[in-house]
Amino acid sequence: MADTDHERGSEAPRRSLPARLAILGLLAAATAAFTALGVWQVQRLFWKADLIARVDARVSAAPVSLPGPQRWPHINPADDEYTRVSVSGRFLNDKEAHVVASTEIGPGYWVLTPLALSDGTAVLVNRGFVTSEKRDPANRVAGQIAGDTTVTGLLRISEDSSWILRKNDPAADRWYRRAPAEIAQARGLPTIAPFFIDADAKPNTGGWPQGGLTRVRFSNNHLVYVVTWFALALLAAGACVYIVRSEFGDGQPKRRNE
Repeated sequence: MADTDHERGSEAPRRSLPARLAILGLLAAATAAFTALGVWQVQRLFWKADLIARVDARVSAAPVSLPGPQRWPHINPADDEYTRVSVSGRFLNDKEAHVVASTEIGPGYWVLTPLALSDGTAVLVNRGFVTSEKRDPANRVAGQIAGDTTVTGLLRISEDSSWILRKNDPAADRWYRRAPAEIAQARGLPTIAPFFIDADAKPNTGGWPQGGLTRVRFSNNHLVYVVTWFALALLAAGACVYIVRSEFGDGQPKRRNE
């Protein structure tokens, strides 16, 4: 009798039926949520793999003609960014802008120069990187191309403001983002493409600016996320099974021995 009383006194009190059902419901909801997130990450994994394959194909393809004004409203990152293009025109060297840059060479500036086209429009060309010492065009006169020229490079989408890139300050001529519309307005250019071109590595006279520094890299951590979400789903499902077996194994909620 004493042993029975001791067992009763040492047995932890069980949760009420509503509490057990609530915990089971939360675990079931967590299982469904984690599974849904895992499925979503699988979709993202295939989307990213397809994007990388398409971009790789564009970067290595032969250059195509620059999209004309009729195509400008329909340009989008998924289908057009990093397309190799070739276009001829005349650099407006007196209207170049210098955008703060951090590259594998070191800190400095991108030299963005409008290229006037034969149809009266213009496209902004990122001619490449210069150091702070070479920011002043007077220190790289040889690289200031005059007359007609042909540019080959990668089509890039305008960089929007974000927490990573600071807001441009046109009034102070400080540029942190490669935003054609803003630069065109500050430089008095009426009609400019809504994208810009990253020039290829063809050497400029005098060695500056240095083109061909575009980094075409995409992070692809979706497989890690897939494993994480499905592992959490399995853990939550396992907890559900454990509760069902331990609390409702005989079809009724287990009670303390009386």
